[in-house]
Amino acid sequence: MKLYTFDPAPNPQRLKLFMEYKAISIDTHQVDFQGQEQRSDEYLAIIPTGTVPALVLDNGDILTSVVAMTHYLEALYPERPLLGSTPEEKAAVLDWNHRLFTEVFRAVADVFRNTSPGFEGRALPGTQNYAQIPELAERGAHQLQHAFGVLNGELSERDFLAGSTFSMADIDLLALLHFAGWSIKTKPYDSLEHLLAWQQRAQAALEQSN
Repeated sequence: MKLYTFDPAPNPQRLKLFMEYKAISIDTHQVDFQGQEQRSDEYLAIIPTGTVPALVLDNGDILTSVVAMTHYLEALYPERPLLGSTPEEKAAVLDWNHRLFTEVFRAVADVFRNTSPGFEGRALPGTQNYAQIPELAERGAHQLQHAFGVLNGELSERDFLAGSTFSMADIDLLALLHFAGWSIKTKPYDSLEHLLAWQQRAQAALEQSN
């Protein structure tokens, strides 16, 4: 296998934390984002979507979503499961993965990609060029604060996002909070005590794995 990635970006960060927790090592190429390597003919010849992360399997198949990569790697490396052990746990983790993408990640990305000068004319990932839309940034900022409130309520009832144990859902949310912090300088309000307490628990669980 070979992994093409750019660790600082949010989706690669999710996969990086997953791999570190499970002590998985893969031949990795860090894509030069500053030099626009992901849009080069050489990269597109390997990864036609022009996105990261991308995992090229031994049989030549290419996975371009973190969800697919983590499910594949968890099947190969089942120790210290992060995707649930029972049908109910597996469903809960996958459900939160979807919710976080639609309710949190997309909101942060809408703000970041529609306001950052570096994404002028490239407001969506991939090979196509799209203009920035300021209204999407404004909507994303409101959606993000609403999502923080919802998460605070959910985390008043349990220790971790998908249940009683640390999982990929928690890794996703940790990565997303980090993304919001550096990209649009936004973090949960101090009044969201349950979300902030969860953040400390989840970070501790992640660090204990190293």
